[in-house]
Amino acid sequence: MPQPLQTPVAPSPPPSSPSGNRFVNLLRRAGLLDWFLLGLAGAVLMAYLVPEVGSKASPIPWKVITTAGVALIFFFYGLRLSLEKLTAGLRNWRLHVVVQLTTFVVFPVLALALRPLFVGKAAEMWPSIFFLCTLPSTVSTSVVMVSIARGNLPAAIFNASISSLLGIVLTPLWTSLFLDTAADGGNLWHLGLDLLWQVVLPVVAGVLLNRRFGAFAEQHKGSLRISDQVVILLIVFTAFCESFAEGIFRSYQPLDIALLSLGMVALYFLIFGVVWILSRVLGFSRADRTVALFCGSKKSLVHGSVMASLLFPGMAATGLLLLPLMLYHALQIILASMMAQHMGRQAEAQEAAAA
Repeated sequence: MPQPLQTPVAPSPPPSSPSGNRFVNLLRRAGLLDWFLLGLAGAVLMAYLVPEVGSKASPIPWKVITTAGVALIFFFYGLRLSLEKLTAGLRNWRLHVVVQLTTFVVFPVLALALRPLFVGKAAEMWPSIFFLCTLPSTVSTSVVMVSIARGNLPAAIFNASISSLLGIVLTPLWTSLFLDTAADGGNLWHLGLDLLWQVVLPVVAGVLLNRRFGAFAEQHKGSLRISDQVVILLIVFTAFCESFAEGIFRSYQPLDIALLSLGMVALYFLIFGVVWILSRVLGFSRADRTVALFCGSKKSLVHGSVMASLLFPGMAATGLLLLPLMLYHALQIILASMMAQHMGRQAEAQEAAAA
């Protein structure tokens, strides 16, 4: 008797690596992997291919567009800041001092100490690295990493928020002391006005409206983050268009970029090590040490892009100024995510052993 024909069954796909899935999901939780890092690379590529589109010669009013975008970024950032949470966060003052000193003192002083090592063509890169070192910490990425590593989440939110506010003052102060910015002579007043109405006033307005619209901002924080990232991509695109149009990168080879990337990795681990030792000496708890490590080692691409456009207006080398920051931004997400994942597993094991 003939056997009935059986429909062939397609072989099931091999199971994906759990560790690989965890790593991808971790980067997605940071809100910066799905498209933003690719968008940064795409913005630089487009600037290289069609620099005339985003340069000063373009008929598109990029300055007006990015200026309005910057003001909106800081308005919605202030809208999500609660005065009550910031006031409550003041209690853990030793932790806050360590994080802010690392961000705004250790980083810049380290860059100044290494300045004699930058000779020849490398000397052109030192201002970009020093600018990176003066920037505040990130907000969303720092908080996400602390959460994954099972750290003190309220303290992370407080430090990330305070860092962003302090950066409005301290980044221009550091750069005006050691770099050739717009903050000299008659341009100082102009810079102050730019910072006032593009950054300070939007933040203050957002904080004052937090009680009424703060819940709305939290409810739509995903969409607001995307709009922030679009503005940053426009700033990066126009900065690199101007740099490519002026031929700023002609003297740099792929090896130079690779060496710069290695330097950014070394900078990250050096700061991470300094904060780790300082936290142990001060006797921080594991949860507070986690906050110090992840909040103190980050640098914000959002603030860097904005401050570059404000502090160095019309500078053809703005693309070169942002290059170390873009590399550090990408590397800090990858390195911090791996460390946060490891520390989170350690915390889970300790909790299971204590149960």
